[in-house]
Amino acid sequence: MSTKTISSREFNQDAGGAKKAAEAGPVIITDRGKPAHVLMTFATYSELVGRGPSLLDIVAQRDGGDFEFEPEPMEFRPKDVEFD
Repeated sequence: MSTKTISSREFNQDAGGAKKAAEAGPVIITDRGKPAHVLMTFATYSELVGRGPSLLDIVAQRDGGDFEFEPEPMEFRPKDVEFD
Protein backbone atom coordinates (compact mmCIF):
# COMPACT_ATOMS: atom_id res chain seq x y z
CA MET A 1 0.00 0.00 0.00
CA SER A 2 1.56 3.27 -1.08
CA THR A 3 1.04 6.61 0.61
CA LYS A 4 0.90 9.86 -1.34
CA THR A 5 1.17 13.36 0.07
CA ILE A 6 -0.47 16.38 -1.55
CA SER A 7 -1.08 19.96 -0.45
CA SER A 8 -4.51 21.39 0.28
CA ARG A 9 -4.17 23.51 -2.84
CA GLU A 10 -3.45 20.45 -5.01
CA PHE A 11 -6.44 18.67 -3.45
CA ASN A 12 -8.74 21.63 -4.18
CA GLN A 13 -7.53 21.80 -7.79
CA ASP A 14 -7.78 18.06 -8.48
CA ALA A 15 -10.07 16.25 -6.04
CA GLY A 16 -10.72 13.55 -8.66
CA GLY A 17 -7.01 12.82 -8.93
CA ALA A 18 -6.76 12.60 -5.15
CA LYS A 19 -9.64 10.10 -5.09
CA LYS A 20 -7.92 8.00 -7.75
CA ALA A 21 -4.68 8.09 -5.76
CA ALA A 22 -6.60 6.94 -2.66
CA GLU A 23 -7.45 3.70 -4.51
CA ALA A 24 -3.75 2.76 -4.23
CA GLY A 25 -3.38 3.85 -0.60
CA PRO A 26 -4.00 6.67 1.85
CA VAL A 27 -3.47 10.24 0.64
CA ILE A 28 -2.10 12.66 3.22
CA ILE A 29 -3.33 16.20 2.65
CA THR A 30 -1.10 18.89 4.10
CA ASP A 31 -1.97 22.37 5.29
CA ARG A 32 0.97 24.76 5.31
CA GLY A 33 3.32 21.80 5.00
CA LYS A 34 1.94 19.87 7.96
CA PRO A 35 -0.25 16.75 7.68
CA ALA A 36 -3.87 17.78 8.29
CA HIS A 37 -6.17 15.16 6.74
CA VAL A 38 -6.09 11.66 5.29
CA LEU A 39 -8.16 10.58 2.32
CA MET A 40 -8.81 6.85 1.94
CA THR A 41 -11.37 4.57 0.41
CA PHE A 42 -14.35 3.54 2.49
CA ALA A 43 -13.17 -0.07 2.31
CA THR A 44 -9.85 0.89 3.90
CA TYR A 45 -11.64 2.95 6.54
CA SER A 46 -13.98 0.04 7.31
CA GLU A 47 -11.00 -2.27 7.78
CA LEU A 48 -9.45 0.17 10.25
CA VAL A 49 -12.53 0.74 12.40
CA GLY A 50 -14.27 -2.58 11.87
CA ARG A 51 -11.79 -4.76 13.75
CA GLY A 52 -14.10 -6.29 16.27
CA PRO A 53 -17.21 -5.37 18.16
CA SER A 54 -17.84 -1.83 19.34
CA LEU A 55 -17.98 -1.01 23.04
CA LEU A 56 -21.76 -0.73 22.69
CA ASP A 57 -21.93 -4.25 21.28
CA ILE A 58 -19.80 -5.55 24.12
CA VAL A 59 -21.92 -4.06 26.92
CA ALA A 60 -25.33 -4.51 25.26
CA GLN A 61 -27.61 -7.11 26.78
CA ARG A 62 -28.85 -8.86 23.69
CA ASP A 63 -30.90 -11.51 25.50
CA GLY A 64 -32.46 -9.03 27.92
CA GLY A 65 -31.38 -11.08 30.93
CA ASP A 66 -29.72 -9.96 34.10
CA PHE A 67 -26.13 -10.66 34.93
CA GLU A 68 -24.12 -10.69 38.13
CA PHE A 69 -21.87 -7.73 38.80
CA GLU A 70 -20.01 -7.57 42.06
CA PRO A 71 -17.05 -5.21 41.84
CA GLU A 72 -14.23 -5.50 44.33
CA PRO A 73 -14.48 -2.97 47.16
CA MET A 74 -12.18 0.01 46.78
CA GLU A 75 -9.78 0.97 49.50
CA PHE A 76 -9.79 4.60 50.52
CA ARG A 77 -6.27 5.82 51.20
CA PRO A 78 -6.17 9.44 52.32
CA LYS A 79 -3.04 11.37 51.45
CA ASP A 80 -1.11 13.36 54.02
CA VAL A 81 -1.63 17.08 53.57
CA GLU A 82 0.68 19.79 54.84
CA PHE A 83 -0.59 23.29 55.49
CA ASP A 84 1.76 26.26 55.55
